[in-house]
Amino acid sequence: MDEALLRSLTPSVLAILVRRGADFAAAEDAVQDALVEAIRVWPADMPRDPKGWLITTAWRKFLDATRADAARRRREDRVDEEPAPGPAPDADDTLQLYFLCAHPSLTPSSAVALTLRAVGGLTTRQIARAYLVPEATMAQRISRAKRTVSGVRFDRPGDVATVLRVLYLVFNEGYSGDVDLAAEAIRLTRQLAAAVDHPEAAGLLALMLLHHARRAARTAPDGGLVPLAEQDRGRWDTGAIAEGIGILQAALARDRLGEFQAQAAIAALHADVPTAGETDWVQIVEWYDELTRLTDSPVVRLNRAVAVGEADGPRAGLAALAELDSSLPRHTAVAAYLHERDGDPATAARLYAEAAHKASDLAERAHLTRQAARLNSRRPR
Repeated sequence: MDEALLRSLTPSVLAILVRRGADFAAAEDAVQDALVEAIRVWPADMPRDPKGWLITTAWRKFLDATRADAARRRREDRVDEEPAPGPAPDADDTLQLYFLCAHPSLTPSSAVALTLRAVGGLTTRQIARAYLVPEATMAQRISRAKRTVSGVRFDRPGDVATVLRVLYLVFNEGYSGDVDLAAEAIRLTRQLAAAVDHPEAAGLLALMLLHHARRAARTAPDGGLVPLAEQDRGRWDTGAIAEGIGILQAALARDRLGEFQAQAAIAALHADVPTAGETDWVQIVEWYDELTRLTDSPVVRLNRAVAVGEADGPRAGLAALAELDSSLPRHTAVAAYLHERDGDPATAARLYAEAAHKASDLAERAHLTRQAARLNSRRPR
Protein backbone atom coordinates (compact mmCIF):
# COMPACT_ATOMS: atom_id res chain seq x y z
CA MET A 1 0.00 0.00 0.00
CA ASP A 2 1.40 3.37 -1.09
CA GLU A 3 0.43 5.57 1.88
CA ALA A 4 2.20 8.58 0.34
CA LEU A 5 -0.07 8.29 -2.72
CA LEU A 6 -3.16 8.25 -0.50
CA ARG A 7 -1.99 11.34 1.40
CA SER A 8 -1.25 13.20 -1.83
CA LEU A 9 -4.71 12.45 -3.28
CA THR A 10 -6.72 13.23 -0.15
CA PRO A 11 -6.89 17.07 -0.52
CA SER A 12 -8.16 16.93 -4.11
CA VAL A 13 -10.77 14.29 -3.32
CA LEU A 14 -11.99 16.24 -0.30
CA ALA A 15 -12.19 19.47 -2.32
CA ILE A 16 -14.19 17.80 -5.10
CA LEU A 17 -16.78 16.48 -2.63
CA VAL A 18 -17.16 19.92 -1.10
CA ARG A 19 -17.59 21.50 -4.54
CA ARG A 20 -20.31 18.95 -5.33
CA GLY A 21 -22.29 20.20 -2.35
CA ALA A 22 -21.17 18.12 0.63
CA ASP A 23 -20.53 20.10 3.78
CA PHE A 24 -16.97 19.93 5.03
CA ALA A 25 -17.56 17.64 8.03
CA ALA A 26 -19.59 15.08 6.05
CA ALA A 27 -17.12 15.21 3.15
CA GLU A 28 -14.15 14.63 5.44
CA ASP A 29 -15.89 11.64 7.06
CA ALA A 30 -16.67 10.19 3.63
CA VAL A 31 -13.09 10.62 2.43
CA GLN A 32 -11.76 8.91 5.56
CA ASP A 33 -14.16 5.99 4.95
CA ALA A 34 -12.94 5.80 1.35
CA LEU A 35 -9.31 5.73 2.50
CA VAL A 36 -10.09 2.83 4.84
CA GLU A 37 -11.74 1.02 1.92
CA ALA A 38 -8.68 1.71 -0.27
CA ILE A 39 -6.36 0.23 2.35
CA ARG A 40 -8.55 -2.89 2.37
CA VAL A 41 -9.02 -3.29 -1.39
CA TRP A 42 -6.03 -1.83 -3.23
CA PRO A 43 -3.32 -4.34 -2.19
CA ALA A 44 -5.25 -7.07 -4.05
CA ASP A 45 -6.89 -4.98 -6.77
CA MET A 46 -5.14 -1.67 -7.51
CA PRO A 47 -7.40 0.59 -9.64
CA ARG A 48 -6.08 2.05 -12.88
CA ASP A 49 -7.29 5.52 -11.79
CA PRO A 50 -6.68 5.75 -8.01
CA LYS A 51 -7.97 9.33 -7.74
CA GLY A 52 -11.16 8.57 -9.67
CA TRP A 53 -11.72 5.47 -7.54
CA LEU A 54 -11.38 7.51 -4.33
CA ILE A 55 -13.76 10.20 -5.61
CA THR A 56 -16.39 7.65 -6.60
CA THR A 57 -16.09 5.70 -3.38
CA ALA A 58 -16.07 8.78 -1.16
CA TRP A 59 -19.12 10.23 -2.94
CA ARG A 60 -21.01 6.96 -2.47
CA LYS A 61 -20.00 6.88 1.20
CA PHE A 62 -21.35 10.42 1.52
CA LEU A 63 -24.63 9.46 -0.18
CA ASP A 64 -25.00 6.39 2.03
CA ALA A 65 -24.53 8.52 5.13
CA THR A 66 -27.00 11.08 3.79
CA ARG A 67 -29.67 8.46 3.15
CA ALA A 68 -29.21 7.04 6.65
CA ASP A 69 -29.71 10.39 8.34
CA ALA A 70 -33.43 10.92 8.71
CA ALA A 71 -32.90 14.55 9.67
CA ARG A 72 -31.26 15.19 6.30
CA ARG A 73 -33.69 13.43 3.94
CA ARG A 74 -33.90 16.53 1.78
CA ARG A 75 -30.37 15.82 0.64
CA GLU A 76 -31.41 12.50 -0.95
CA ASP A 77 -32.05 14.40 -4.16
CA ARG A 78 -28.29 14.46 -4.62
CA VAL A 79 -28.41 10.72 -5.44
CA ASP A 80 -29.69 11.63 -8.89
CA GLU A 81 -26.93 14.18 -9.36
CA GLU A 82 -23.97 11.79 -9.27
CA PRO A 83 -21.75 12.73 -12.23
CA ALA A 84 -21.06 10.15 -14.89
CA PRO A 85 -17.75 8.29 -14.55
CA GLY A 86 -14.85 10.02 -16.28
CA PRO A 87 -11.36 11.36 -15.72
CA ALA A 88 -10.97 13.28 -12.48
CA PRO A 89 -10.01 16.95 -12.81
CA ASP A 90 -6.30 17.47 -12.29
CA ALA A 91 -6.35 20.40 -9.86
CA ASP A 92 -4.42 21.13 -6.69
CA ASP A 93 -7.00 22.32 -4.17
CA THR A 94 -4.77 21.97 -1.12
CA LEU A 95 -4.29 25.69 -0.55
CA GLN A 96 -8.05 26.26 -0.85
CA LEU A 97 -8.56 23.65 1.85
CA TYR A 98 -6.10 25.50 4.06
CA PHE A 99 -8.25 28.61 3.69
CA LEU A 100 -11.32 26.60 4.64
CA CYS A 101 -9.65 24.93 7.62
CA ALA A 102 -8.21 28.29 8.73
CA HIS A 103 -11.60 29.94 8.99
CA PRO A 104 -11.52 32.94 11.39
CA SER A 105 -14.17 31.31 13.57
CA LEU A 106 -11.61 28.68 14.62
CA THR A 107 -8.85 29.19 17.16
CA PRO A 108 -5.32 28.74 15.74
CA SER A 109 -4.87 25.46 17.63
CA SER A 110 -8.16 24.09 16.29
CA ALA A 111 -7.34 25.29 12.78
CA VAL A 112 -3.96 23.58 12.66
CA ALA A 113 -5.39 20.39 14.22
CA LEU A 114 -8.15 20.28 11.60
CA THR A 115 -5.64 20.98 8.81
CA LEU A 116 -3.28 18.25 9.98
CA ARG A 117 -6.18 15.78 10.16
CA ALA A 118 -8.12 16.63 7.01
CA VAL A 119 -5.37 17.85 4.68
CA GLY A 120 -2.08 16.61 6.13
CA GLY A 121 -3.23 13.02 6.50
CA LEU A 122 -2.21 12.58 10.15
CA THR A 123 -4.30 10.43 12.44
CA THR A 124 -6.02 11.83 15.51
CA ARG A 125 -3.57 9.87 17.64
CA GLN A 126 -0.55 11.42 15.89
CA ILE A 127 -1.93 14.94 16.32
CA ALA A 128 -2.78 14.30 19.98
CA ARG A 129 0.78 13.11 20.58
CA ALA A 130 2.15 16.28 18.95
CA TYR A 131 -0.02 18.47 21.19
CA LEU A 132 0.64 16.33 24.30
CA VAL A 133 -3.06 15.81 24.99
CA PRO A 134 -5.17 12.62 25.29
CA GLU A 135 -6.46 11.23 22.00
CA ALA A 136 -10.08 11.68 23.15
CA THR A 137 -9.44 15.37 23.86
CA MET A 138 -8.00 15.91 20.39
CA ALA A 139 -10.87 13.99 18.79
CA GLN A 140 -13.35 16.33 20.49
CA ARG A 141 -11.34 19.38 19.38
CA ILE A 142 -11.31 18.23 15.76
CA SER A 143 -15.02 17.35 15.86
CA ARG A 144 -15.88 20.83 17.18
CA ALA A 145 -13.73 22.40 14.46
CA LYS A 146 -15.45 20.33 11.76
CA ARG A 147 -18.88 21.38 13.04
CA THR A 148 -17.78 25.01 13.00
CA VAL A 149 -16.79 24.94 9.33
CA SER A 150 -19.48 22.50 8.18
CA GLY A 151 -21.50 25.28 6.54
CA VAL A 152 -18.55 27.19 5.11
CA ARG A 153 -18.13 27.05 1.34
CA PHE A 154 -15.10 27.82 -0.86
CA ASP A 155 -16.53 31.27 -1.60
CA ARG A 156 -16.16 32.15 2.09
CA PRO A 157 -12.49 31.47 2.79
CA GLY A 158 -10.53 32.25 5.91
CA ASP A 159 -8.28 35.25 6.41
CA VAL A 160 -4.82 35.30 4.80
CA ALA A 161 -3.18 36.05 8.16
CA THR A 162 -4.86 32.99 9.68
CA VAL A 163 -3.70 30.80 6.78
CA LEU A 164 -0.15 32.09 7.26
CA ARG A 165 -0.31 31.21 10.95
CA VAL A 166 -1.55 27.70 10.21
CA LEU A 167 1.12 27.16 7.54
CA TYR A 168 3.75 28.29 10.04
CA LEU A 169 2.47 25.86 12.67
CA VAL A 170 2.25 23.02 10.15
CA PHE A 171 5.83 23.76 9.03
CA ASN A 172 7.05 23.57 12.62
CA GLU A 173 5.08 20.38 13.26
CA GLY A 174 6.57 18.93 10.10
CA TYR A 175 9.97 18.63 11.73
CA SER A 176 8.88 16.46 14.66
CA GLY A 177 5.82 14.55 13.49
CA ASP A 178 5.55 11.08 11.95
CA VAL A 179 4.84 12.60 8.52
CA ASP A 180 7.18 15.18 6.99
CA LEU A 181 5.01 18.23 6.32
CA ALA A 182 7.77 20.87 6.20
CA ALA A 183 8.41 20.61 2.45
CA GLU A 184 4.67 20.63 1.75
CA ALA A 185 4.23 23.76 3.89
CA ILE A 186 6.98 25.47 1.87
CA ARG A 187 5.29 24.48 -1.40
CA LEU A 188 1.94 25.88 -0.29
CA THR A 189 3.47 29.06 1.13
CA ARG A 190 5.24 29.57 -2.20
CA GLN A 191 1.86 29.28 -3.94
CA LEU A 192 0.28 31.72 -1.49
CA ALA A 193 3.09 34.26 -1.83
CA ALA A 194 2.66 34.20 -5.62
CA ALA A 195 -1.12 34.57 -5.40
CA VAL A 196 -1.61 37.35 -2.84
CA ASP A 197 -0.14 40.82 -2.32
CA HIS A 198 0.89 40.27 1.28
CA PRO A 199 4.46 41.00 2.42
CA GLU A 200 4.12 38.62 5.34
CA ALA A 201 3.52 35.76 2.91
CA ALA A 202 6.93 36.51 1.44
CA GLY A 203 8.36 36.87 4.94
CA LEU A 204 7.03 33.46 5.96
CA LEU A 205 8.38 31.83 2.78
CA ALA A 206 11.81 33.35 3.45
CA LEU A 207 11.71 32.17 7.07
CA MET A 208 10.79 28.61 6.04
CA LEU A 209 13.52 28.45 3.40
CA LEU A 210 16.18 29.74 5.80
CA HIS A 211 15.21 27.24 8.50
CA HIS A 212 14.81 24.35 6.08
CA ALA A 213 18.25 25.07 4.61
CA ARG A 214 19.83 24.00 7.92
CA ARG A 215 17.81 20.84 8.34
CA ALA A 216 20.48 18.33 7.27
CA ALA A 217 22.88 19.64 9.92
CA ARG A 218 20.39 19.75 12.81
CA THR A 219 20.77 16.13 13.89
CA ALA A 220 23.75 13.88 14.48
CA PRO A 221 24.00 10.37 12.96
CA ASP A 222 22.63 8.95 16.23
CA GLY A 223 19.58 11.23 16.02
CA GLY A 224 20.79 13.68 18.67
CA LEU A 225 20.20 17.42 18.34
CA VAL A 226 23.10 19.56 17.13
CA PRO A 227 23.00 23.17 18.43
CA LEU A 228 23.24 25.94 15.83
CA ALA A 229 26.74 26.97 16.88
CA GLU A 230 28.01 23.39 16.44
CA GLN A 231 26.37 22.58 13.11
CA ASP A 232 28.46 21.72 10.06
CA ARG A 233 27.67 24.72 7.85
CA GLY A 234 29.01 22.86 4.85
CA ARG A 235 25.83 20.77 5.01
CA TRP A 236 23.55 23.81 4.81
CA ASP A 237 21.63 24.34 1.56
CA THR A 238 23.25 27.51 0.22
CA GLY A 239 20.76 27.75 -2.65
CA ALA A 240 17.81 27.86 -0.25
CA ILE A 241 19.65 30.42 1.90
CA ALA A 242 20.30 32.68 -1.09
CA GLU A 243 16.68 32.38 -2.22
CA GLY A 244 15.36 33.08 1.28
CA ILE A 245 17.55 36.17 1.69
CA GLY A 246 16.51 37.49 -1.74
CA ILE A 247 12.81 37.06 -0.94
CA LEU A 248 13.30 38.70 2.47
CA GLN A 249 15.12 41.72 1.03
CA ALA A 250 12.30 42.30 -1.47
CA ALA A 251 9.71 42.06 1.31
CA LEU A 252 11.59 44.43 3.64
CA ALA A 253 11.94 46.97 0.82
CA ARG A 254 8.16 47.39 0.88
CA ASP A 255 8.42 48.85 4.39
CA ARG A 256 5.49 46.83 5.78
CA LEU A 257 7.29 44.96 8.53
CA GLY A 258 5.61 41.99 10.17
CA GLU A 259 6.65 39.29 12.60
CA PHE A 260 7.54 36.70 9.96
CA GLN A 261 9.83 39.17 8.20
CA ALA A 262 11.52 40.01 11.51
CA GLN A 263 12.00 36.30 12.29
CA ALA A 264 13.38 35.75 8.79
CA ALA A 265 15.83 38.64 9.28
CA ILE A 266 17.16 36.93 12.43
CA ALA A 267 17.43 33.60 10.59
CA ALA A 268 19.26 35.34 7.73
CA LEU A 269 21.84 36.82 10.11
CA HIS A 270 22.54 33.32 11.41
CA ALA A 271 22.67 31.77 7.94
CA ASP A 272 24.72 34.37 6.08
CA VAL A 273 28.02 34.04 7.98
CA PRO A 274 30.62 31.30 7.48
CA THR A 275 31.17 30.61 11.20
CA ALA A 276 29.13 30.97 14.38
CA GLY A 277 31.80 33.27 15.81
CA GLU A 278 31.10 35.86 13.10
CA THR A 279 27.40 36.17 13.96
CA ASP A 280 26.28 39.79 14.35
CA TRP A 281 24.57 39.40 17.73
CA VAL A 282 24.12 43.14 18.22
CA GLN A 283 21.99 43.36 15.08
CA ILE A 284 20.11 40.19 16.12
CA VAL A 285 19.20 41.86 19.43
CA GLU A 286 17.90 44.85 17.47
CA TRP A 287 15.69 42.58 15.38
CA TYR A 288 14.43 40.86 18.55
CA ASP A 289 13.52 44.32 19.84
CA GLU A 290 11.45 44.85 16.68
CA LEU A 291 9.88 41.41 17.05
CA THR A 292 9.03 42.12 20.69
CA ARG A 293 7.35 45.36 19.64
CA LEU A 294 5.31 43.50 17.02
CA THR A 295 4.27 40.50 19.12
CA ASP A 296 4.98 41.17 22.83
CA SER A 297 5.55 37.42 22.99
CA PRO A 298 7.19 35.90 26.11
CA VAL A 299 8.90 33.33 23.87
CA VAL A 300 10.41 36.14 21.79
CA ARG A 301 11.66 37.79 24.99
CA LEU A 302 13.20 34.47 26.04
CA ASN A 303 15.09 34.17 22.75
CA ARG A 304 16.10 37.82 23.07
CA ALA A 305 17.71 37.02 26.45
CA VAL A 306 19.94 34.47 24.71
CA ALA A 307 20.91 37.04 22.07
CA VAL A 308 21.64 39.65 24.76
CA GLY A 309 23.85 37.10 26.49
CA GLU A 310 25.84 36.68 23.30
CA ALA A 311 26.01 40.39 22.46
CA ASP A 312 26.62 41.89 25.92
CA GLY A 313 27.84 38.96 27.97
CA PRO A 314 26.11 36.16 29.94
CA ARG A 315 25.34 38.32 32.99
CA ALA A 316 23.41 40.75 30.82
CA GLY A 317 21.55 37.77 29.40
CA LEU A 318 20.76 36.47 32.89
CA ALA A 319 19.48 39.93 33.86
CA ALA A 320 17.14 39.92 30.85
CA LEU A 321 16.06 36.36 31.71
CA ALA A 322 15.27 37.36 35.31
CA GLU A 323 12.50 39.65 34.01
CA LEU A 324 10.60 36.67 32.52
CA ASP A 325 8.26 34.08 34.02
CA SER A 326 10.35 31.06 35.02
CA SER A 327 7.54 28.70 33.96
CA LEU A 328 8.09 29.55 30.29
CA PRO A 329 9.06 26.54 28.15
CA ARG A 330 12.86 26.37 27.75
CA HIS A 331 13.41 29.03 30.44
CA THR A 332 15.44 26.60 32.55
CA ALA A 333 17.47 25.43 29.55
CA VAL A 334 18.34 29.04 28.66
CA ALA A 335 19.33 29.72 32.27
CA ALA A 336 21.59 26.66 32.21
CA TYR A 337 23.31 27.82 29.01
CA LEU A 338 23.88 31.36 30.33
CA HIS A 339 25.21 30.10 33.68
CA GLU A 340 27.65 27.84 31.83
CA ARG A 341 28.78 30.82 29.74
CA ASP A 342 29.21 32.77 32.99
CA GLY A 343 31.64 30.18 34.36
CA ASP A 344 29.29 28.41 36.80
CA PRO A 345 29.26 24.77 35.63
CA ALA A 346 27.74 23.39 38.84
CA THR A 347 24.62 25.55 38.56
CA ALA A 348 24.50 24.95 34.80
CA ALA A 349 24.63 21.15 35.24
CA ARG A 350 21.82 21.25 37.81
CA LEU A 351 19.66 23.42 35.54
CA TYR A 352 20.35 21.27 32.46
CA ALA A 353 19.15 18.21 34.39
CA GLU A 354 16.08 20.10 35.58
CA ALA A 355 15.34 21.27 32.03
CA ALA A 356 15.70 17.71 30.72
CA HIS A 357 13.12 16.54 33.26
CA LYS A 358 10.68 19.21 32.01
CA ALA A 359 11.27 18.64 28.27
CA SER A 360 8.43 16.93 26.40
CA ASP A 361 10.38 16.24 23.20
CA LEU A 362 12.54 13.12 23.49
CA ALA A 363 15.37 14.48 21.33
CA GLU A 364 15.51 17.71 23.34
CA ARG A 365 15.41 15.76 26.61
CA ALA A 366 18.32 13.57 25.49
CA HIS A 367 20.31 16.63 24.41
CA LEU A 368 19.83 18.39 27.76
CA THR A 369 20.69 15.22 29.66
CA ARG A 370 23.94 14.94 27.71
CA GLN A 371 24.75 18.57 28.52
CA ALA A 372 24.28 17.92 32.23
CA ALA A 373 26.38 14.75 32.05
CA ARG A 374 29.13 16.59 30.16
CA LEU A 375 29.46 19.24 32.87
CA ASN A 376 29.18 16.74 35.74
CA SER A 377 31.97 14.62 34.24
CA ARG A 378 34.34 17.59 34.49
CA ARG A 379 33.71 18.26 38.17
CA PRO A 380 36.37 17.07 40.62
CA ARG A 381 35.39 14.01 42.60
